[in-house]
Amino acid sequence: MPSPALHAVGLVKRFGELTAVDGLGLEVQSGTCLALLGPNGAGKTTTIEMFEGLTEPDAGEIEVLGLGWARDAKQIRERIGVQLQETKLTEKVTARETLRLFHSFYQDPRGIDEVLDLVGLNEKAGARVETLSGGQHQRLTLACALIGNPELLFLDEPTTGLDPQARRNVWEIVETFKGEGGTVLLTTHYMEEAERLAEEVVIVDAGQVIAEGTPQAVIARLQAESIVELHPRDGAASLEEGALRSLPGVRDVRREAGSITLTVTDTQASVGAVLEHLGERGVALEALHTHAPTLEDVFMELTGKHLRDG
Repeated sequence: MPSPALHAVGLVKRFGELTAVDGLGLEVQSGTCLALLGPNGAGKTTTIEMFEGLTEPDAGEIEVLGLGWARDAKQIRERIGVQLQETKLTEKVTARETLRLFHSFYQDPRGIDEVLDLVGLNEKAGARVETLSGGQHQRLTLACALIGNPELLFLDEPTTGLDPQARRNVWEIVETFKGEGGTVLLTTHYMEEAERLAEEVVIVDAGQVIAEGTPQAVIARLQAESIVELHPRDGAASLEEGALRSLPGVRDVRREAGSITLTVTDTQASVGAVLEHLGERGVALEALHTHAPTLEDVFMELTGKHLRDG
């Protein structure tokens, strides 16, 4: 078996009394993408910063491409690309000038025109950074991460704040990088992004791993055919969770403000039984929605929180 591109055991990072990362371990195989998922404050950014050599762990071991930061920092920096959660670029220079600067940092960089083409910024090469749209700016920071011809790419929330089309453009760039044999460690709040790009996902909360595996395997933990969301118009208080849980095909019940979510193993049987149950209690529905289980649903069942919660 080839050596993993990333390997960590027992990572711990404390900030005063706060333990941001608490014994975390993970492994990313070469040529794959691993998505690190969790709400704000779960320890995702601290973890990725330790891999990038920006933050030193208080305990634990890290190997990046078989190397260690203490003895091999220069070698590692030559072989990785980093896109931070927020990157401030000099506004008065052009996209090409920005890439020329980053190009100068590496011994064996990719061609500037090649990378501009890869990220779809050929027509904006002569535009000042301050004139770029949010999506174009994000693609330029990704180009800065790719210019060094990295083997391993770190992406921390790379599409936050982008519109759907700009987000898909970034996905295509990442897929091209993977198709060329590159490895990616990605943090994201977007479940569609993780399910599309990642072969493996690791869900973290309070600095610890709470679930890991392929997206399909993690979702299968729910043992559910679908998720049913009920939005009662009135009378929701009369719906007891125990009574709902006893209905055919209903495996779990979760109540939130203004809605009730059911995890079900038989959608047809469950929806029919739920509607009959509501009718018997005189509860009218504002809406009823069903969807296939997602990573978000797994996280909600494990923690009672949404992945986007702060």
